[in-house]
Amino acid sequence: MTTPAAPGPGDSDSGSEGLFSRTYLPATASFAAVMFLSGFAALAVLPMLPVAARDLDGVGLYPLVAGAFVAASLLGGMLGGAWADRAGARLPLMVGVVLTVATLIISATSTSIWQLAFGRFTDGIAAGLVAVSVNAAIGQSYPDHVRARALALMSTCWIVPSLTGPPLAGLVAAWSSWRTVFFGLAVLTVIPAAAAVLLLRGRPMRADAVSAEPPPRPPLLVAGVVSVAAALTQFGVSEWDVVHMLCTGTGLAALVVLAPRLLPPGTWRAAPGLPATALLRALTSGAYFTLEAFVPLMLTTARRVPEVVVGLAFTGAALGWAGASWVQGRLQNRVPRDLMVRVGAGVMAVAVVLAGFCTLRAVPAAVAVASMVLAAVGMGWAAPSLTLLSLAHSPADRQGAASSAMQTSQNLGQTVVLAVASGLFSAVSAMGSGRLSGFAGAFVLLLLPVVGAGALTGRTRVPLPSPASLRASRRGRSRSSPRP
Repeated sequence: MTTPAAPGPGDSDSGSEGLFSRTYLPATASFAAVMFLSGFAALAVLPMLPVAARDLDGVGLYPLVAGAFVAASLLGGMLGGAWADRAGARLPLMVGVVLTVATLIISATSTSIWQLAFGRFTDGIAAGLVAVSVNAAIGQSYPDHVRARALALMSTCWIVPSLTGPPLAGLVAAWSSWRTVFFGLAVLTVIPAAAAVLLLRGRPMRADAVSAEPPPRPPLLVAGVVSVAAALTQFGVSEWDVVHMLCTGTGLAALVVLAPRLLPPGTWRAAPGLPATALLRALTSGAYFTLEAFVPLMLTTARRVPEVVVGLAFTGAALGWAGASWVQGRLQNRVPRDLMVRVGAGVMAVAVVLAGFCTLRAVPAAVAVASMVLAAVGMGWAAPSLTLLSLAHSPADRQGAASSAMQTSQNLGQTVVLAVASGLFSAVSAMGSGRLSGFAGAFVLLLLPVVGAGALTGRTRVPLPSPASLRASRRGRSRSSPRP
């Protein structure tokens, strides 16, 4: 049974305390430090993956390398959400950051594309723990009026890493190798692990985030099977033969049967509320992260641009995401969240069209870089808004579970969209039309999820309080306030 939501710190006065007030400063500093330092590792790894796949003679298995991370995040997110609801977000966040160090070492020492894929799989578990724990920690630590700015701050903390991480990684790879980048990041990531231990120790949760009864245990075995099935699907679409087709069929069958058990009931039919919000996270994330996987691969293998340019594309994308997230945080209570999601989906649709044009050799490669930046702007609008909508649709003592559901839907969306796009890419490329034609087919496919997301935003709407209820609330606060 869920206990009634008691007001958290600062809820009684919607404008009395902010992120950096005395009440919330320790939590704000803790989360910002972890996100800031973790950003260097996360952003610097991505431009190196196509380079590593090429050096390990595994470009054909690149979908597996890119998808293994996403597949494992399913399990990591489920673990993190359940753990956060039972014991608070501190421990799963610490474990996730520490595990990241080990996975970077596994990837750095890769002697085959399979070891690199395994490293990315374990890194996905760590990332799932961290992402869900941070969202749950924000829900457990801040009142409603502070959460939007807290999420925007988390994105803003990636600005400096986005400016320095990918370009430096490209320069280090050009000077030494991509392995040096992974080893260096393993050393750097020790810092956020220590920060998590020291800064998050003893942070209390809001009173209304404590459940009267322990939350139900999540289906971890199902989550593990779904994670393996997702990775199997990514492997299967890398080539077209009997073995790969059997892997694809087996993986997809397991996803169809088991994945709905990890999502809110009614997700696939976009039932209003949390189910529709989870579905939109799947559609937007699937389109964005598939674009983010294919554009660098196209630039590296088909357009032959330097690694530094690929790194700058990720830098621009991170800046676009952070800037758009900051703007949406400033529009709290001014623009409906579902409208922000619709605008974000529209911007992403334009970005997908630009990426498709870049498959024409007459179009400069810089257009592909611009498409990544524009898509990130769309996600900067949509992703925080969907997170806030999911929290608004959930009781305070189940926000870890809601964050886990959103992370699961995001990872499933990435897995399915990436698998279908990869299968289309492999099929078109195998016809002898060339890789650029394969990329074109994949980009055209990405229009479907972003257009679908824009059309379904109304189902995520949270009813705004009426003017009468707002006036009554203000009168109630004024009567309960001590008079001088």
